[in-house]
Amino acid sequence: MRRSGPASVPAGRSVGTASRAAATVFGIRIAAAGFAYGAQVLMARLLGAAEFGIVAAVSVWIAILGHAASLGFSQGACRFLPIHRANGDLDAVRGFLRAGTCLSLTGGIALAGFGLGLVWIEGSLPGGPFAGPILVAALILPLFALQDYCEGLARSQNRAVLAIAPPYLLRQGVMMAALLAAIGLGLPPEAATALACLLVATAVALSVQALALRRLLGRSIPNGPRRYAWRTWLGACVPIAAGDLAGAGLGVADVVVLSLVASPQTVGLYFAATRIQQFVAFVAYAATAATAHRFAALAATGERGALQDLVRHQARLTALGTALVGSGLLAVAPWLLDLFGPGFRDGLPILAILVGGSLGASLFGPGEHILAMLGGERLAAGITLSALVLAALLTGLLFAWIGVTGAATAMALAVNARALAMAIAANALHGIATPVLALPGSSRR
Repeated sequence: MRRSGPASVPAGRSVGTASRAAATVFGIRIAAAGFAYGAQVLMARLLGAAEFGIVAAVSVWIAILGHAASLGFSQGACRFLPIHRANGDLDAVRGFLRAGTCLSLTGGIALAGFGLGLVWIEGSLPGGPFAGPILVAALILPLFALQDYCEGLARSQNRAVLAIAPPYLLRQGVMMAALLAAIGLGLPPEAATALACLLVATAVALSVQALALRRLLGRSIPNGPRRYAWRTWLGACVPIAAGDLAGAGLGVADVVVLSLVASPQTVGLYFAATRIQQFVAFVAYAATAATAHRFAALAATGERGALQDLVRHQARLTALGTALVGSGLLAVAPWLLDLFGPGFRDGLPILAILVGGSLGASLFGPGEHILAMLGGERLAAGITLSALVLAALLTGLLFAWIGVTGAATAMALAVNARALAMAIAANALHGIATPVLALPGSSRR
């Protein structure tokens, strides 16, 4: 029997609230990108190129594995907590909160131990320059995984600032301050020192975020029994985690392939263009952070009309924001590329193609997140994995044919193919039309 839930929110109010939340998240991510850029410059100057390269390599793995360690419960929080609360099932809410916390910590510890085991078996890394950094990274990983889960919890509660500010602003700020203090106190300017500062920064940011979440949830969720729907939760969250991993691979597939077939100068030129293009991706991220959990809540309460209105609004807002940010970036791109050094302005055609690919993908709307929040996460993971394979194959083929712009074209084609497939799947499974412009045969129910 369905339990009574909270009164539904009018569609117009939901859309307006989502728009304000998206603007807030976008602003925070832009500020965080500035912090991240400043931190990278600071580390590069204090540590030198070689030690900075070690930090960069280890940090990428911390981010990828830390996100995977929660087994998709970060995204799952945005799906299941609104549904359980709409159904008045607070027992399941309390169970999900406990399960996600334990799984995130356990998953982070397990992946850290597994990684250390692989390093020990490999044999050469423990005695080299990566030894200290890898050990510190193993300590960071569980904390990073738990903070990723906390971000999902905050998003599920409509707390965009609490979700984004601690990991992307506070952590970066504490990291820079700790590194300056460490070097000032005479610690060696090495990768292990920088990662130790990241460990401190992650612990501080996680503590602030977790305490704020505890107070927030304590006001609305009284103590009581817990119900664990393991089969339902894991059946949805694990495919979501697999899709996220495939998506992370898709984001770097072109750079990885180029690193195998192109010169270091070409890879550097291409990588610089991708660092600028990432600002365009913040638009879609902000819109998703503000609306994904609302998709689940509206579906749970049967408000199909309001759901379609919100999807249509997000698609149009995302496409418009992507076009505006992309145009602005291209206008100042020559100057931004010159900051990387002489010759990097040659990356302008690469950047233009990548921005065009992001704009094209935005026109297909939030099909991926409809599948993740309403059901179809396995199909979404399969689509993303297929897009990853397509991107890798096309990058190799088109680079051999037309050079480095071919690699950018391959990525643009792959992300648009993925977005189209997600839109078709969302419409086929749920009758939700996600594109800005209706596709042939699509329905708006």
